[in-house]
Amino acid sequence: MATWATHDPLISLRRSIASNNPPTPTTSPDGSALELATDNLGAATHLHFTDPEPHTIALDTPTRFISSDKPVDLRSIYFAWQKKDVNIPDYIASAQALNDGLGGADGAGAASTVQNLVFVERLDLITWLEGASDESEYIKGLESDKSVAKLAQVASGAAGGVSTVPSGAAGATSGKQIDPRLQQIYNLERKMGDRNSILRGIKPTDFSHVRKYSETFFKDRKKSSLTSTAPSTTTTTSLASRDKKSGRRPDPIILLSPSASSLLRMSNIKSFLESGTYIPADSNLAGSSASANILHVSRTLPSIDSQRPFRFILVDTPEQFKPDYWNRVVAVFTTGQTWQFKSYKWQNAPDLFKNALGIYVGWRGEDVPGTVRGWGRGVTSAQIEKWNPQQGVSGRWRDREVVEGIWDRVEESMRSKGWSKDGGPVEK
Repeated sequence: MATWATHDPLISLRRSIASNNPPTPTTSPDGSALELATDNLGAATHLHFTDPEPHTIALDTPTRFISSDKPVDLRSIYFAWQKKDVNIPDYIASAQALNDGLGGADGAGAASTVQNLVFVERLDLITWLEGASDESEYIKGLESDKSVAKLAQVASGAAGGVSTVPSGAAGATSGKQIDPRLQQIYNLERKMGDRNSILRGIKPTDFSHVRKYSETFFKDRKKSSLTSTAPSTTTTTSLASRDKKSGRRPDPIILLSPSASSLLRMSNIKSFLESGTYIPADSNLAGSSASANILHVSRTLPSIDSQRPFRFILVDTPEQFKPDYWNRVVAVFTTGQTWQFKSYKWQNAPDLFKNALGIYVGWRGEDVPGTVRGWGRGVTSAQIEKWNPQQGVSGRWRDREVVEGIWDRVEESMRSKGWSKDGGPVEK
């Protein structure tokens, strides 16, 4: 059996999730002793993997996931994955309970604790582990990549050049002495470098101040492009947006209303958008999504990309949003209550619905609130049949038509804002 040292913890965990064969916590470093498997993560010391080959990795192994400039251990990574569907308070409470058990189990105290990941870090980690993204700003490259980079530096002269490498290593291993004249020639060779070694040198240089300084010039260029003719403006904007694309299409975001009067909340939005069936938010039929603070829904938008479905992120609060996340918000479910927008980037409803599609869902036969009607075409209104406990889910056959209409408006809005099969919206 291969030892854990030959396997990267993050890649092993991602492969096991992709193969639907999650690892097993165990108290034995020998993966064959599965009788020592345990459901108690506080008592476990190792994770046993079976894909692509059986191996075990210690739970206190540091990973390449960096939080607060420190590597996060495998136990914290695995714990975050286990709690991917719970809300933030429950996640923090579970971590505290586990930490109390860890401190009492080995007496190590703070040295044996599960690290709490903030919302953005946990979202980035889960997205990477699920395979929805091949990039993560919190995950460092593999050591093999660093070795290749180091060899490139040596070859270019950035890390000592040829004078420290060529025949010296061969002479040392073969027992032969290097000719003094040949060594003198090596010492007089000029060390060549590539653009990376010249710009960065052996010690990496921080150019962030240059980027901040250059933003002034880009803003001026952006203003000048807006004053040009219409065809020229379209071309310039499209090219600028294309240059900024990272090569990976971002996931669009849908915001829900946190209001208790909303017909659609985190507990029933997934069944509504995916299955086309409305279930009351407080009903037992709503499932286990009530405590989740983030959900995912997949949907193919034929007019944008008929081959690869979009992966939508559903949240009911922008509390942990990064600034660039707002550019990915494509729809906002609202009840007409303006307090919902107090923590938004656009707190004024007309400004909000110029940047994202508004969606109001109410009961059929009831009037749409005056505030919603006053927001104009930026908000689409839909009405569904009232819930009948006697009929239950079997009587919800008209919901599908309403849901398809909502998806059509979302697709139309995303297409108008420049979403494509290869990238996100065109920035304005």
